[in-house]
Amino acid sequence: MAEVQQAGAALSAAPDRPPGVLHNIFVRNLSAKIAVSPMIAIVLVVFIGCTLWSVWFSFTDSRVLPNGDFIGWAQYERLFAARRWRISITNLLFYGALSLCFTMVIGFVLAVLLDQKIRFEDGIRTIFLYPFALSGIVVGLVWQWIMNPTLGLQTTIRNLGWTDFTFDWITNTDMVLYALLIAGLWHGTGFVTVLMLAGLRSVDDEIWKAARVDGIPTWRTYIQIVLPMMRGVVVTTLVIVGSGIVRTYDLVVALTNGGPGLSSEVPAKYVINYMFTAGNLGQALSASTVMLATVCVFLIPWAIVEFGPKKNR
Repeated sequence: MAEVQQAGAALSAAPDRPPGVLHNIFVRNLSAKIAVSPMIAIVLVVFIGCTLWSVWFSFTDSRVLPNGDFIGWAQYERLFAARRWRISITNLLFYGALSLCFTMVIGFVLAVLLDQKIRFEDGIRTIFLYPFALSGIVVGLVWQWIMNPTLGLQTTIRNLGWTDFTFDWITNTDMVLYALLIAGLWHGTGFVTVLMLAGLRSVDDEIWKAARVDGIPTWRTYIQIVLPMMRGVVVTTLVIVGSGIVRTYDLVVALTNGGPGLSSEVPAKYVINYMFTAGNLGQALSASTVMLATVCVFLIPWAIVEFGPKKNR
């Protein structure tokens, strides 16, 4: 009993307790929370809300306008039974694998060259980054002019005397994806170069001094020491490039419009055509949902690596 009385006296003598956890969450930095509330609302309503709306109506028999006629997985069965969709997936896998590999490798090599403290580095870096500032439509039109057999590089070289020179990739079903790859690399490699260069500049100079003292070759230092230290930059770059490849649309439309035939068809073009041309909203939303799931394949591992529990190494 005496202990209870002492505890009560101590509580009465103690200062006022701090506000509760909920009070701290809502009141602390209130002005900042109010400032970002419109952005939070947009994310919740436009992005998350519209995403859930799209997923739901992909299970309906929606045509020109959405309706609530639930048909289960029928749209997805039609989707994967469609030859055009299967071709677009195959094209994207082929183009995406080559684009991802070449973009990362070329971007890293260019970043290594720029990291040698060369003259006019700022100007060269701007030149590398300039194509990324252009829209995919502009890039596609420029490369369409260059690769057009009747007025582009082929005609120019033939006019110079090499009459047997042929460069008709955008009209060749076997080579059109390589033409798309060239345009895509020109468009995106500079951005990867800048990201890689920022990662290289974050490596401590003492690492290089220690590697030279130990007699480690430069190429091994880059591959075995520097690249692992740039893990965050590399993973972020992979996510950005990979998600961009999945959403490839404007470059294809401007360069080849999916042709010849279906040889350069991609999933994003399939979605747009079914949504606005064929008037089959349910089919378009089912295709876009598959694309969303594909993007999540890149985003979820990145989120786990970046924001998951850190293990001591």
